Amino acid sequence: MKTELQLIVRPTEIDVNGHVNNAKYLEYLEWGREEWYEAADLPYNKLLQEEFQTVTVNININYRKECVQNERLTVITEPEKAGNSSYVLRQTIVSETDIICADAAVTSVTIDPSSRKSKPLPEMLRKLFPA
Repeated sequence: MKTELQLIVRPTEIDVNGHVNNAKYLEYLEWGREEWYEAADLPYNKLLQEEFQTVTVNININYRKECVQNERLTVITEPEKAGNSSYVLRQTIVSETDIICADAAVTSVTIDPSSRKSKPLPEMLRKLFPA
């Protein structure tokens, strides 16, 4: 399942160099992942009801093109692979002219909310990834 989140670069996201601050790209990616979970009918409260949470453990990001104020961007999120308790989402931020601004592989782990230890991916999440 692939999701696309549209956004517009705001003035508060611009740094002293006149472009989007590198940390804001991570925020855009987080918003894209939240959109993906919602589209998969896996909102945070539902995850807790099923007795698991997800935590991000690694983000490998490539900054490819600077973005500026008022630019319209799309954050594309899609499942890449799943392991026993971890999974990777591939995310791409593209401009309205289809130029890749950034791309990332985001690794998350499923954990037990009580013990805070990793636990196997539940089927409701695993089924969203390629076999």
